[in-house]
Amino acid sequence: MKFLLVIFSLSLFIMSCAVKSPASRVGDVPGTPPPRWIATKEAQAGIDTRWVRRIGGSELEGLVANALGANPDMRIAGERVFRALTAAKTAGANLKPQVTAGGNGSRTKQVFVGFPFGDGGVPSTIFNTYGANLTVSWEPDIWGIRRAGQEALIADAQAEANAYRAARASLAAQVARAWLALTESNEQLALTSKNIALLKKTEEIVKDRFMNALTDEGGSVSELRLAQSERAAQEARLAEQAGDREVAIRQIEILMGQYPAGVVRSESTLPKVPPVPPAGLPSELLLRRPDILEAERRFASSGSLVKQARLAYYPSFALTATGGTTTDSLRDIFNSDFGVWSLAGAVTQPIWANGALRLKEEELKSSERSMLAELQGTVVKAFGEVEQALVAEHFFEKRTEALENAEKAAVNAAEAAANEYSEGTGDALTLINTLRNQVDLTSQVVTLRRLRLDNRVTLHLALGGDYRPGK
Repeated sequence: MKFLLVIFSLSLFIMSCAVKSPASRVGDVPGTPPPRWIATKEAQAGIDTRWVRRIGGSELEGLVANALGANPDMRIAGERVFRALTAAKTAGANLKPQVTAGGNGSRTKQVFVGFPFGDGGVPSTIFNTYGANLTVSWEPDIWGIRRAGQEALIADAQAEANAYRAARASLAAQVARAWLALTESNEQLALTSKNIALLKKTEEIVKDRFMNALTDEGGSVSELRLAQSERAAQEARLAEQAGDREVAIRQIEILMGQYPAGVVRSESTLPKVPPVPPAGLPSELLLRRPDILEAERRFASSGSLVKQARLAYYPSFALTATGGTTTDSLRDIFNSDFGVWSLAGAVTQPIWANGALRLKEEELKSSERSMLAELQGTVVKAFGEVEQALVAEHFFEKRTEALENAEKAAVNAAEAAANEYSEGTGDALTLINTLRNQVDLTSQVVTLRRLRLDNRVTLHLALGGDYRPGK
């Protein structure tokens, strides 16, 4: 909500200003965007602003909303926008005539030394002076030097607003990734607990056969020790996964601006992978992604400052008008019969500044070139992040399909080994190995699904998808 209010205030301010925001300079970036993304033929327009709900439903959306409202970094980013907006407003106010009012009063005693009169005392007199005045001063911006400075400040405010947008999306992504880590831990814990229970039964069977010296039926000491070792390894794995879960919980609490006490709880498991979001066209990314827009506004601001430095060689003008009264009686202070006024004008032309103006202009031109390079680097990085996320999505799909097929085969192998062992035709080593393989593959499928959801979050960020709550 605060973000929307800040952006609304910025828009109203720019619309009400005589000075306009600098025109977009994204066209100055070298190179031409490709007509479509290389990694996908899809070019569906639009952007998904509800991606948090689509990934994690109302639970994740609630956590993100709490983080956006309480995270200290978001408050810092919001205050940066406010300060930049205030600076632009102040510059606009200084372009207009300034009016000041004042009043004065004095009582002065004057002694006339050397003029003894009357009874021989030193003569003196007392003067009272009262006055009121109204002064209007104005520096007409004939060449536009001060307007160029305000244009730069407006562009800076717009850059901070886009930085705020980027911070919102980044925070939402951080919460989403921490929540996905938590839900994966929930699934892995359940899977490992189930496996430990199964290994305990296997260990009891092997132990029973060992105690009864049924070596041919899988009752050797090596097989018993293997079963015990595998169970202990899974218990260690269970403790590791529980630790990962607690770390994820505390990470969520930190992002929400809370003390990491581990009180946030969730029994949710990993959600299904939603459909791939619309990618649009590469050229659309230049007008949508907040970090690109921020870099472009910084570049535009630097251009306005170069313009201001170039205009500094021109003369400046100042006009001052003062009107008021001066009297020796307080009751006549507003009497127009005692009115006084003055009107003054001044012009200042830089003649010689030891090269300071030229050096300042060169410094700002260098800054402008740096800002262009930063904008170009931001654009290239943005294109790269989209292409990488799209490519990763393609191969995640192939990996998921292959791993799920392997998991099905492992499940069938474990079931067959269990049947053979119970019938006395199989051995404990084969049973334990097939169980281990099944658990490992199932765990990999869960991890791969979380990695694919992580990549989906990355793709939303890369496409410049802002976050907005709602269904």
